[in-house]
Amino acid sequence: MEKSIYSHDYSIFLDQLRRLRASKSLTQVQIAERLNQTQSFVSKVERGERRLDVVELRAFCRALGIDFAAFLTELESRLEGSTNGAARYETVDCD
Repeated sequence: MEKSIYSHDYSIFLDQLRRLRASKSLTQVQIAERLNQTQSFVSKVERGERRLDVVELRAFCRALGIDFAAFLTELESRLEGSTNGAARYETVDCD
């Protein structure tokens, strides 16, 4: 498997993060505030310049207001090429 952060699979992962943020009508600044990070951090993540570990990804999902397990399930589905239409996510309370 490729180790580059620019692999096809990682591109799908990044697309999913960006798409979800846009679908929630959230800005990078809003996500950054929820993560106690800078907008630059979120931008680097979305561009693939900064990889997330699993704990950071969980926090990112919470900042987006989506269930972590649902995010992973959808990602796996997309990676397997079996996605058929819009993603369905369980919304969680971020408070």
